[in-house]
Amino acid sequence: MTEPQPANPEIGGKARAGKSFAATSLNLPLTPSRIVMLVAFGLTTVFSVPLHWHWAGFATGAVCLGLLLRDAESAVRRRMGVLLGCVAVLAVTDINPSTRLANFLQVGLPFFLVIFLPALILGRTDPGVIRYRFWPRIWRRADIIYTILSVPLAWGILKFYWSINPDQYLQWSLPPEPDAGEIKRLFAGINAVGIWDELFFVNTVFAVLRSLFRFPVANAIQAVVYTSVLNDMAFIGIGPLIIFPFAWTQGSMFEKSESLLWVLIVHLVVDFFLVAAIVHSYYPSYGFDFLWRHGF
Repeated sequence: MTEPQPANPEIGGKARAGKSFAATSLNLPLTPSRIVMLVAFGLTTVFSVPLHWHWAGFATGAVCLGLLLRDAESAVRRRMGVLLGCVAVLAVTDINPSTRLANFLQVGLPFFLVIFLPALILGRTDPGVIRYRFWPRIWRRADIIYTILSVPLAWGILKFYWSINPDQYLQWSLPPEPDAGEIKRLFAGINAVGIWDELFFVNTVFAVLRSLFRFPVANAIQAVVYTSVLNDMAFIGIGPLIIFPFAWTQGSMFEKSESLLWVLIVHLVVDFFLVAAIVHSYYPSYGFDFLWRHGF
């Protein structure tokens, strides 16, 4: 039995860029071997990145690699191979939220590589799979409403998270006495990582997975990757229970709008309140309004 293909499986980059994810996705069937491959990919990410169980990650990664190399669909071999390579890069990276200049380079280089190399490689072999589209393909009222609601939601969820994990703020370092320069460095670092989050997890991982599989499958796997990396970076305790649904909604909004505008705005709103919560935890007298009162 032949697998269902889109009307034009060899659709070019320009034609693909003008169409929706749903219209250009191969929507490949989930055969038993592909299910095992995707599960192995997710487990490799979890084992290798937040848990640092490298032997387990190596074993599941080998299973994933073996199955993707045997897949009859060449697009699976190329695209999943690129994503597995990204996970390997992140697995050997010391992912942490330090704002030291040396750490910006130590973490920044591999973070840059996992968004640059997939775009470079797949831009040649599979043009149009990774698209850097900022403006929405379709302007939806739901995206605007959710973006507005993200302000009180971000504030409320972070307050709840801080109440459950009161020492969460210690994942980021600030001096005992307030220092405007250090706070600005924290603000810049968290926002830079926030932008990277959407460029990698959504615009790269989700986009590549969505080019192969249906939305629920692609979004679930990208949410696992999203949650794993942020858990390793700083979001401990119940962090994964908060990050996973956030990652799911980001992927869902990207699926509908096919643009970076809304996911970036929502993420930067969250990051604003995150920085405010960290600063307030270190220096209670500053309050949550410190950032906008001091020109941030």
